[in-house]
Amino acid sequence: MSSKKIFGGSAIVLDRADINTDEIIPAKYLTEVTKEALTPYILEDLKLDGFDAKGEKLKNASVVVTRTNFGCGSSREHAPWVFEVNGVHTVIAESYARIFRQNMFNCGMLAIELPKGDIDQIVALDADGVINIDIDVDAQKITATANGKTLDFSFEVSPFDKALVAAGGWVEFADARY
Repeated sequence: MSSKKIFGGSAIVLDRADINTDEIIPAKYLTEVTKEALTPYILEDLKLDGFDAKGEKLKNASVVVTRTNFGCGSSREHAPWVFEVNGVHTVIAESYARIFRQNMFNCGMLAIELPKGDIDQIVALDADGVINIDIDVDAQKITATANGKTLDFSFEVSPFDKALVAAGGWVEFADARY
């Protein structure tokens, strides 16, 4: 099944493990009644040297690269939603909290897992400048580029999760089939 959506773009590196859902979207904003109302609060409480939640790098990013256990904490859909409404459609990490990972696919977004060594190489590119990442979902290939350096990686996504992404998320997948 071919994916309809184009994935990739400018990446931001969040070089830390165990970034939790309260750091992704603080709990005090969970009473908002639309996804769009979450927009200004993305990563507001994230503590990470050199990171600016209001900075241009995050505003321009469509891909997040991070470490292990991303999305741990509360099992809330608001965490993927805040990425979605801010134009971030892909997270590349060493590992995820199970529910966060599935919520990403349920929203038609990509949660790609790469081994530590691959993540290390992408993080090293961050020192070279703006990272651009191209993702071919069907071929399960990633190309990361910064300042003339190019790295290629392979990843695996289950056929079901690919189908969710191709459909645009769980609701669209179910509507088309049931």
